Amino acid sequence: MNSSKTKLQTEVVIIGGGITGTGLARDLALRGIQCVVVEKGRLNAGASGSNQGLLHSGARYVSNDPETARECRSETDLLLRLAPESCENSGGLWVAVPGDDEGYIADFPGLCKQSGIEATPIDCAEARALEPGLAEDIIAAYKVDDASVDPFRLTFDNMSDARAHGASLLTHSQVIGMHRDSGRIRSVRVRHLKTGAEIEIEAEQIVNASGPWIGEVAQLAGITLPVIWSKGSILITQQRISDRVISRLRPAGSGDIIVPGGTVSLLGTTSIRATRIEHPHVGSDEVDFLVEETSKLIPEIRTSRLIRAFAGVRPLISYASVNDDRAISRASSIIDHTQDGIANLTTVLGGKLTTYRLTAEKTADLVCSRFGNKPPCSTGHIPLPAASINGWVSAGHAPTVWLHRKARFDALLCECEMVPESGITAVVEHLREIPERVDLDAIRLHTRMGKGTCQGAFCAVRTTGLLYDLGVFQEEQGIEDIKCFLQTRWKGLRPVLWGQQMVQEQLQEAIHCGLFNLENS
Repeated sequence: MNSSKTKLQTEVVIIGGGITGTGLARDLALRGIQCVVVEKGRLNAGASGSNQGLLHSGARYVSNDPETARECRSETDLLLRLAPESCENSGGLWVAVPGDDEGYIADFPGLCKQSGIEATPIDCAEARALEPGLAEDIIAAYKVDDASVDPFRLTFDNMSDARAHGASLLTHSQVIGMHRDSGRIRSVRVRHLKTGAEIEIEAEQIVNASGPWIGEVAQLAGITLPVIWSKGSILITQQRISDRVISRLRPAGSGDIIVPGGTVSLLGTTSIRATRIEHPHVGSDEVDFLVEETSKLIPEIRTSRLIRAFAGVRPLISYASVNDDRAISRASSIIDHTQDGIANLTTVLGGKLTTYRLTAEKTADLVCSRFGNKPPCSTGHIPLPAASINGWVSAGHAPTVWLHRKARFDALLCECEMVPESGITAVVEHLREIPERVDLDAIRLHTRMGKGTCQGAFCAVRTTGLLYDLGVFQEEQGIEDIKCFLQTRWKGLRPVLWGQQMVQEQLQEAIHCGLFNLENS
């Protein structure tokens, strides 16, 4: 282990590189405040990278959390206007099926109106004309302004702009200690998980935005938070099965949302009390449940090919015992730990992805109040710049670039998502500049390589070869990395192995185990 230790100074340390942490970094950087984001994995390694990509109109919360509903309505409008490259203004349909509460169906438009949300009733035949895949027996439908978002593009663009304004990022770096003295955190101790090198960062303010790990981080400061974890599982279809977000017209429950995500659809979600936050597992019972529930809205789902299942863990704060995690508010929580005897520590629980910008604004306002006179928030009116290198993250971007700018010998390395050699080469150069560790998983996150139907069967080999050519891998490094990459893909494939996907996986096994002998390499 490398025992070297360096010291840094900054104004704010932000612990957590999800959408809340990167959004806060951008907000603070635009106000002229120096900050460092510390993330123990890669950007979006937690809940921000494991969600359904839904931009809420707010309609989901009109009956039980009208404040969150209003915030979602306002923030969705802002994001669609200020970050259009990360969003798709798909619109949404709220649809009821036989057996749904007719009282709630009747009350729905009035509840929406109270929260400033427009819900337009439409005839069931018109709804099916808009979305031909809808079930024949739907009994009611409303048009609502839901939308979708690419959480990876949104996070990457926030961090890119934060860095352009002076913020710094440390990935694969875990906060392992805090030096507390006279009611303040004087410094945080950070260990790089790849090299073992340690850094002591002195800062005037500390923000704990570590998502599911907020309890662990708070304990480093001697604080106990009543955190519970709720696991949400999501399925990905091979093809996009609706143009709009389709939601079940009932109070928020499980298995009641279908979100278009570029060329696929995401079916979700569940809310199950979790006992661990690392590597959440999707059970076959959850897959069966989600298929059964969402197919009541779109019957085609019963026979659709599922290419992946994944799960994220929501951190929730609860000061009382509850049986149903959905009864706990999904609104953001910002905790000023002055009440706990620490004057410069703030914990922020992100709430909804939709409201990340507002959460960052409120947190930055609190932090800035401790510095004195600082500029006000500007993220509510300044567009989020779309970094060109982050365009490879967006579904459907690569085919357009490759077809219109195709250079001779610019081979397609990922045919499912049409990612060419030039795109991956550009991303490698970008990752080296950040700097970020370059491997297949980093390429996947920044280009969609391996996210398509084959789940890495062909593109992993081609990309590994390119990384050898670029000098990223030496000797056995590429072999070890491709094995790790495919094992990670397997975790999401295993719960949905039947029909066509089983055939695909058998082909992948034949290629990697039979032809390349990876099992015994």
